[in-house]
Amino acid sequence: MARRIIQTDQAPAPVGPYNQAIVASGEMVFASGQVALDPATGALVGEGDVAAQTKQCLDNLTAVLAAAGATMADVVKTSVFLKDMNDFATVNGVYAKYFDEATAPARACVEVARLPKDVLVEIECIAVT
Repeated sequence: MARRIIQTDQAPAPVGPYNQAIVASGEMVFASGQVALDPATGALVGEGDVAAQTKQCLDNLTAVLAAAGATMADVVKTSVFLKDMNDFATVNGVYAKYFDEATAPARACVEVARLPKDVLVEIECIAVT
């Protein structure tokens, strides 16, 4: 299987032994989970504000996908990790601005005990170009 490593300075650098994304077989893009870090400064965006953090996560995913030659319209699956499931409606409100409801990707959303950098939300995706 052919695979290509994706790295862009338009999204935060990985904080561990992983890559921002992998393009497999020239068609499938597996984007690592993005948190609300500003790629220019590395600083957390929207501390305590799940809407601002969700927007930054999705902006970071948009940048990673662009580096792989994909767009949010190419996304077929997302996974959303929330620190607090009570934030579900707020996250959905922001998420809906990035995906057309009629063609939105499949999605899983789970509450987790803790996320990297103690953020409120992390989002990963799979896209097919």
